[in-house]
Amino acid sequence: MSFDNAIKALSVDALRFVKDDYVVGLGSGRAATTFVKTLSKFVKTKNFSIRCVPTSTQIKLVAEEGNLPLIETDQVEHIDVVFDGADQIDKNKFLIKGGGGALLRENILMSLAKKVVIIADKTKFVNNFNRSVPVEVHPLARNIVKKNVTKIGGESVLRSLDRGYPFVTENGNIILDCNFGEIKNPKSLQQKILQIPGVLEVGIFTKKPDVIYKAKTNGKFDVLT
Repeated sequence: MSFDNAIKALSVDALRFVKDDYVVGLGSGRAATTFVKTLSKFVKTKNFSIRCVPTSTQIKLVAEEGNLPLIETDQVEHIDVVFDGADQIDKNKFLIKGGGGALLRENILMSLAKKVVIIADKTKFVNNFNRSVPVEVHPLARNIVKKNVTKIGGESVLRSLDRGYPFVTENGNIILDCNFGEIKNPKSLQQKILQIPGVLEVGIFTKKPDVIYKAKTNGKFDVLT
């Protein structure tokens, strides 16, 4: 099942949210990569002067290939628009993010953004969250976080690379993927996890996006506001 054509088409449509002299936040992942490549061509054609804030080295490299000017988050007071993907989107338009491990930086960018645009294929849309929640944890707190996740009804697994080494975020932390089954109260669960000592970020995002693009298999897409 491929959504590539739809993501390419919606990436072109999403360019309407980019204006000259904007600060643009760039999320990570497959959909964000497609958008950034489209953005690069658009900026050259329009001769726009924009600055881009990447959430990861992965998307930074894509932006560099497209000659997009890059700055760091601490160099700006606000971001005009952020474009990002999501691992799941529930009926409330809350998000689960962090499948790529950039959840801390992605949440910082979204908190600074005047407008948030999310790009996802139709398989990511659910009534209630039913996948694991990524939790970024300080390495020294791994055991205490695992114990506390168990106390609030979850099962946690340390995210590892193919060869068995722990996955380490660009912030030097680890990821625990925490399974709570079907999540009917995301806000409550988010707050419970955030209260655990050593937790730095939770992959439940309750700031609702301004625009959500839903890619379909027939090359078309819906725009949800």
